[in-house]
Amino acid sequence: MMTSFHVAVLAQLGKMAAVTGKVSNGYDFWLYAPQAYFDQPNEKFPVVIYLHGAKLCGRGLRSFHKYLTLDAISKGRNIEAMVIAPQNPGGGWKPERLNNVLEWVVKNYNVDTTRVYVVGMSLGGYGAMDFVGTYPHKIAAAMALCGGCTLSDVQGLGTLPFWIFHGTADRAVTIAQSKKVVNALKEKGNDKLLRFEWLPGANHGAPARIFYLEQTYQWLFSHSLNDNPRQVNRDIVINLNVMSTAYKGLNSKGTITKVSSIKNPVPDEADNNEENEENNAQEE
Repeated sequence: MMTSFHVAVLAQLGKMAAVTGKVSNGYDFWLYAPQAYFDQPNEKFPVVIYLHGAKLCGRGLRSFHKYLTLDAISKGRNIEAMVIAPQNPGGGWKPERLNNVLEWVVKNYNVDTTRVYVVGMSLGGYGAMDFVGTYPHKIAAAMALCGGCTLSDVQGLGTLPFWIFHGTADRAVTIAQSKKVVNALKEKGNDKLLRFEWLPGANHGAPARIFYLEQTYQWLFSHSLNDNPRQVNRDIVINLNVMSTAYKGLNSKGTITKVSSIKNPVPDEADNNEENEENNAQEE
């Protein structure tokens, strides 16, 4: 199925589309596709769902630079995955609505449903835990930064690789919220796939650097629903020292060109894909 949207193109990186009013009982969202998605039409690509915090809540998509995984891409971080960045109009993230967005993307794009990942910070950290805890069978791995969980039963979080980060000096969302989840999983002996990192002296905003780290996406992508048995990667390290290198080598200025539409690549037209897109593109 082919779909067309108004998009922004990141030169040599991929394309971004504002998807609005398309998903019943869902959210509007930014959708990013890496250039490899168009160059390799026979391949299915991983999906990363990024959930923002409370300050970004409101109607209407914000500048994509406000959504930190997308901002990292615009600054040169190579993430070869479809990225979904929904816009929460207000209140807590609703797992059912997030699932509807995911299912819409799965229906319309060439994505690998065994490699769906979720990341979120603050309110998005709550959203990550609530969504993943509700649909653990759909998620290959996830990270929750300085959040918590509203589910009465958090045990679903113990069935997949899950990494929790929280600063010990966080005054906006206290570390007790993350520790509550960790302790609940430990009490049931359901923490074999769990990692947690308490960041000494870090405030509420400090974990944002994690979205810019190469290690973040290396860790996520090292997991799949096809892993048998399910295991968690404990080799990759993310701590305050690693976080201090988050912006190293990234370009702070991104050039964005607007074009009129984007279509899914058709496998038998792969050789003509680049030429067709160039002919269809119209600068505003």
